[in-house]
Amino acid sequence: MARRKTGNVLSEDADEARDQIMQAAERVFAKYGASKTTMDDIGREAGVSRPTVYRYFAGRDALISALIERRSRMLFVKARKFLLGLPTFADQLVEGLIFLVDHGRQDPLVRVLVSPEHMQMAEPLVGSSGLAARLTAEMWEPVLDQAMERGEIRSDLDRGKMAEWIALLQFILVGRLDFDRPEDPSHREMLRTFVLPAFLPPGQSVE
Repeated sequence: MARRKTGNVLSEDADEARDQIMQAAERVFAKYGASKTTMDDIGREAGVSRPTVYRYFAGRDALISALIERRSRMLFVKARKFLLGLPTFADQLVEGLIFLVDHGRQDPLVRVLVSPEHMQMAEPLVGSSGLAARLTAEMWEPVLDQAMERGEIRSDLDRGKMAEWIALLQFILVGRLDFDRPEDPSHREMLRTFVLPAFLPPGQSVE
């Protein structure tokens, strides 16, 4: 049964109300860009006042962070299935990074946040706040666990540090304007040559 809405605007259920506000924010960001969007804009789009938006989100940064988490987890479902279907960690790392970057660039909200004009705003949210590392750990931990069990990556590596490193790589690659052709073999060569060796056990060469 559908939830009853207060004033025919927001659901009485807090989680559903937050979701409605996030959907409104996505629409406004798509129209005006994240840097030019205010909480007033989001409130008007959602049909509520600015104080009502603040009731569910402490500020614009908190709302944007929630949106990044939401969009990331939507992608994780497809990405995990894709990665766990690949035979080796080398393939999972290289093809997984390309998959995540390509699909991230296709997401309209991610594309807005990592465009050159918004990079300064996005980096503190997903970088220094630890959000990127937390989301990356959530995405990659099953892959890293399997690779460690198979002896495909160094046993002395800390999973948290690995997540931070992969998060940084993803953030850089999503923002690269020349990374718009995922089928380009130079991307795979770059990742296999300069990224993969950092994970491999001593004496194991890149195939």
